[in-house]
Amino acid sequence: MFGGKEYDETRTWSVQKLYAEARVLLAERNWTEAIKHYERIESRYPYGRFAQQAQIEAAYAHWKNEDPASALATVDRFIKQYPNHPSVDYMYFLRGAINFNDDLGLMGFVSSQDFSERDPKAAADAFAAFKELVIRHPDSKYTPDAILRMNFLVNALASHEVHVARYYMKRKAYVAAANRAQYALRNYPSAPANEEGLVIMSQAYAALGMTTLRDDAGRVLNKNFPDSVYLKGGPKKDWTWWQPWSW
Repeated sequence: MFGGKEYDETRTWSVQKLYAEARVLLAERNWTEAIKHYERIESRYPYGRFAQQAQIEAAYAHWKNEDPASALATVDRFIKQYPNHPSVDYMYFLRGAINFNDDLGLMGFVSSQDFSERDPKAAADAFAAFKELVIRHPDSKYTPDAILRMNFLVNALASHEVHVARYYMKRKAYVAAANRAQYALRNYPSAPANEEGLVIMSQAYAALGMTTLRDDAGRVLNKNFPDSVYLKGGPKKDWTWWQPWSW
């Protein structure tokens, strides 16, 4: 302590020394202390390349320090302040990656929790961030990775909707089931999960006595998934299947 205050050995350091020490701490995975150094750089030297780079690396450090909220806030602040920065593509990618790895979002898709109870917001936010990167910076070195993750997310999001639709079917909420399956088909048209979604749509419409819509769903299934196991009776014994359709 010094004069009633905690002694700060960095108070006389140059921006170059602060940044160099922050990089050492980052390499050592000492995320908390690295973040403190980056904050000192932004506070003491708010202008110039060191402050900008400090924001970039602080966002990463917050993420690795299991503080996604602070990481996303730092990313958003950087993008708003420096929309034309040479590294802004990385920040778009980082925004997507933070949400992509959010345990309450994407990783929850593989858990045993009922999908109707899970909020897919993190996965949707990740997809939006990756999409923005692809649109704004198609030649970025991060874009190929972002596209791969988007392809995964499309089916993850569609799977969520189909699981919710199945949840409604089991509870005989047929209108809600059809709507959720239709939402997946409309918003994620290329997702493999739509194979089951179309089955649910047909079942729901059949249960509601809407035979025209039931047959329409069957025709779409036959056209897009001609080898579907559902067309051969379905993979599960608990599925009721209406055949034939008037294709």
